[in-house]
Amino acid sequence: MTSERRLSLATLDSLPDSVQQPSYDPAGTSAGIVHLGVGAFHRAHQALYLDDILATDPQWAIIGASLRRPDMRDALAAQDNLYTVAVRSGEGTRLRVIGSVKSILVAPESPEALIAAMVDPKVRIVSLTVTEKGYCHDPATGDLNREHPDIVADLKNPRAPTSAPGLLVEALRRRKAGNIVPFTVMPCDNLPANGPTVHRIMTQYAALIDPDLARFVEDDVAVAGTMVDRIVPATTDAEIAEIDAALGLSDAWPVVTEPFTQWVIEDRFPTGRPDFAAVGVEMVADVEPYERMKLRMLNGSHSSLAYLGYLAGYQTVSETMADPAFEQLVRQLMTDEIMPTLEMPGTDLAAYRDALIARFHNPALKHRTWQIAMDGSQKLPQRFLGTVRDRLAAGQPIDRLALGIAGWMRYVTGTDETGAAIDVRDPLAARLKALGETAGRDPERLATAYLGVEDVFGRDLRAEPAVVRPVTEALAALLENGAVATVRAYAG
Repeated sequence: MTSERRLSLATLDSLPDSVQQPSYDPAGTSAGIVHLGVGAFHRAHQALYLDDILATDPQWAIIGASLRRPDMRDALAAQDNLYTVAVRSGEGTRLRVIGSVKSILVAPESPEALIAAMVDPKVRIVSLTVTEKGYCHDPATGDLNREHPDIVADLKNPRAPTSAPGLLVEALRRRKAGNIVPFTVMPCDNLPANGPTVHRIMTQYAALIDPDLARFVEDDVAVAGTMVDRIVPATTDAEIAEIDAALGLSDAWPVVTEPFTQWVIEDRFPTGRPDFAAVGVEMVADVEPYERMKLRMLNGSHSSLAYLGYLAGYQTVSETMADPAFEQLVRQLMTDEIMPTLEMPGTDLAAYRDALIARFHNPALKHRTWQIAMDGSQKLPQRFLGTVRDRLAAGQPIDRLALGIAGWMRYVTGTDETGAAIDVRDPLAARLKALGETAGRDPERLATAYLGVEDVFGRDLRAEPAVVRPVTEALAALLENGAVATVRAYAG
């Protein structure tokens, strides 16, 4: 760190004029939102919008919660939970200090403290960014995974849960028992139809505890679906040092992001909400079309770039996009295979595509292909397979989608093109590696093995010739020719 002095309420006055800081007194706000999953994305997205809102309405500060580790709490507690957002583009970096997070709780240390915060009548929204795997569901079906270790553990002790579904339902149970109106649940993760999906997961979990509780969750708890969009890579030590130097203070954990940001929310808040529209949020009756567009075009393309780019030896998305063949591939993927599956009257999908390509090129955003490649078994169903099923129903080819799927298969074998080990971070990593070792480098056996993973592909795709053939062909090309030559051939 470049300074012995820490960013805090006491040192805000010493910030350079170029650094935007809260226009309100963070100490004078009250918490109206509990947010599960205080990571980089939340701090660069939802917390920033709330920072704007608090300037005129101080009742909507955030109590954050970590469901796993104390790292974020420990990093920010000494600086009054202030932190810096660095917005980076080719034109430079803009710094802004955020004050909307009041405190951060750590669920494994004290689930009781977190549940008590969620039961507080002043809290009217509980939002989440816990990643796809945090919902303890089956990505292929969207249902609660009753065999998930966290769910099994929570059902043995439902009054002290640690999973996101368990925490939500226990807090709602206590509000019901205390005649406190339920909070609105607002999931902000990349799940298809995230509102209905999370509502179903909570109801299914509650049904395993008490049928009356399940009816209450199903009938009386509002869930506001959302679409969130901002690229937020993991912050590097070099970026922390650079930000510290610009601040003249030490910030233990700033976040770095791009200029683009979007938030679309279904307007389902029976007990009240902030004036989201006043700070640029799109309030809609049905978020699903926006969600599908983003999942398929941004997230699907991002994952394709991640797997194929990593295999090609590219460290970041912008480095991958600097290869003309990869840019051409992702443009063709969106134009020819994804966009025809989307019905978005009034939306210029070609302009959205071009904006995405420009964002992927941002050289100031060091978004690692390895980071995006994490948890692929949870991501593929919503990022790829909905598009695949729509293409099949229309009798249309899936060659470039199949290449992205094959890139994932090649990646999760756990060995790269030089023979070095890949650090595969995925809930199914051990199982996927074992399947790869059994199948060896035989593309037919390998594709058959991975397409047979029902958790990912369900039961309908594994024997579908229009899927098996192009995936096997793409996998064979990757194994024989490598990612760079394969992408050039597909983009030719």
